[in-house]
Amino acid sequence: MENSQKPDLKGFSTILLISLAITSLVIGGVAGYLIGSLYLSKKISDLENELSTLKQQAANLQTTQTIINNTYILGENISLSDLYEKVKDSVVIIRGVIVQYDIFRRPYYTQVQGSGFIYNFSGQIVVITNSHVVQNAINLTVTFINGNGYAATVLGSDPYADLAVLSVNAPLCEFKSLEIVSSSTLKVGDIVVAVGNPYGLAGSMSIGIVSALGRTITEEQTGEYPIANVIQTTAPLNPGNSGGPLLNLQGQVVGITTAIISDSQGLGFAIPSNTILREIADLAIKGYYDKHPWLGAAGIDMTYEIAQAMNVNVTYGWLITQIISGSPADKAGLKGGTKRVLIAGQYVMVGGDIIIAINGTKITGIDMLSAYLEENTLPGQTVNVTIVRENRIIDVAVTLGTRP
Repeated sequence: MENSQKPDLKGFSTILLISLAITSLVIGGVAGYLIGSLYLSKKISDLENELSTLKQQAANLQTTQTIINNTYILGENISLSDLYEKVKDSVVIIRGVIVQYDIFRRPYYTQVQGSGFIYNFSGQIVVITNSHVVQNAINLTVTFINGNGYAATVLGSDPYADLAVLSVNAPLCEFKSLEIVSSSTLKVGDIVVAVGNPYGLAGSMSIGIVSALGRTITEEQTGEYPIANVIQTTAPLNPGNSGGPLLNLQGQVVGITTAIISDSQGLGFAIPSNTILREIADLAIKGYYDKHPWLGAAGIDMTYEIAQAMNVNVTYGWLITQIISGSPADKAGLKGGTKRVLIAGQYVMVGGDIIIAINGTKITGIDMLSAYLEENTLPGQTVNVTIVRENRIIDVAVTLGTRP
């Protein structure tokens, strides 16, 4: 009987499976490598693109803002260090003493301190500062950046504009005057520089921008009367800066720093140079300024909520809440509030006239009202006041007075 051998199918199957497994691993590895390489290449390409973008951004930034040896070079190629050297000798420290009394009427003395700057007014060398720096002060002195100090006298002051002019008993060689230019050319966003003596640190400089124009502020010495058309700036200001110059990038005076708001960040104010130029002659020669126009009314800015409560169709303007008896507003027949209403959490006297224009210039609130009157009118002048009364637009002629 003949023996026949059958093929070992089981062994063959095992070998085939092993071969297939090895082949799959090789193919998978190659595929994984290829996929990984493609992903890595894409990642590298993305990173290169991001790096290129960052380099371009850095180049653009360097074009507009360069810092070289701690000197800030601006777009117009102006060096702040050169600007400081140009103006530093013109800024002074003002010191004085105020006499006060305790409850037993015994005197004690408090030192006051601020800043000021030199100005040549028609050949007369003076120091310009804030009224509140020298108000009620005695034994006034002015100290220059070189440390030399001299006695000073107040020639004139105007608390309503927070301005004062001093004479200084110093040799002419000490005086280096600054130029005052119109503040009308200022725009929000313009870069400005403040130089002064914060906390008595002489000759300190800070930089910021004009963050707003035409603001209205009230200081303790002005009573209820606002200081109009004030410059708002982000230039850091601290106690002792008051009275120092606010400068443009050419080193020209565009304002005089006057106030900071407590607990604020980057919020300071300056009297515009136009106010200085308008008052300097009276302050230096007469000793006072008496040309502030007076309307004789109190009020509040209109809002949507007030308009709704009054059922009127105007949401801007200045709502008259009170008329002072015998004032120009009273004589012209303007009307104050008639009813006290709770609006948005505060009580408001409503029912009065709403001022929306003066001489055809739109008035949106107290800032514009104060600025227009201060910049464009004088006591004794008659102005055309446009008001809204009971949803009717009326023109009223008002002859302005002088602040009492």
